[in-house]
Formats: sequence, structure tokens, C-alpha cells
Amino acid sequence: MKLLIAIVQDYDANQLLTALSDAGFRATRISSSGGFLRMGNTTLLIGVDDPSVHQVLRIIEENCRQRTEVVPPEIVGDLHEWYPPNLIEVVVGGATVFMLPVERFDRFQ
Repeated sequence: MKLLIAIVQDYDANQLLTALSDAGFRATRISSSGGFLRMGNTTLLIGVDDPSVHQVLRIIEENCRQRTEVVPPEIVGDLHEWYPPNLIEVVVGGATVFMLPVERFDRFQ
């Protein structure tokens, strides 16, 4: 068994959760935010039996695509120094997935 920790953009989270549920997988959703753009992310904890890992990874890949967004830059310098906002293009989306072995799994009902 593996624990997949998938960090996805909030924009993709609901669609991904629906696709996982439709395929019979459960996930725990945790709200998070990224350090670079400080935009909302969703971190999913997904327990998966070894034979199903590739199926879950495929579902994540199909539902979490990179895209380009235009965002304002951060204020640069101290409080007295400010540069006029020029919008910049950044690539967002996709998914970052960590895979960890699970030594033991218990479900209490």
C-alpha cells in the first residue's frame, strides 16, 4: 500500500476529487497555499493499494493540467519603494505527487 500526497491547484481540485470518487478511490482534502504565488492549493491524501497506484496517477495527470495565468508582481523593496505593476505570465497547475510506503493501515468504524 502507498500513501499518495498530491498537491494540486484549487481550480483542479473538485474535478479531480469527482474523478477519483467515480473510480472508487477515497481522498482526504486539506487546504494549503503555495509559497511562490501564495495562491490556494489543495493537498490530497490518498491511500492506494499497490496495483492501483498507476491508475490513480493517471487520473491525477488527466485532471490537473498546467496553464498560463497573468498575475501582478509582488511589491519590491521596502515600504517607500514601489514599482508600477506590470503583469507577468506564470505557469500554474499540474500536480506534485509524493509517494510513501504505508507500513500499516487501520480503519476504525
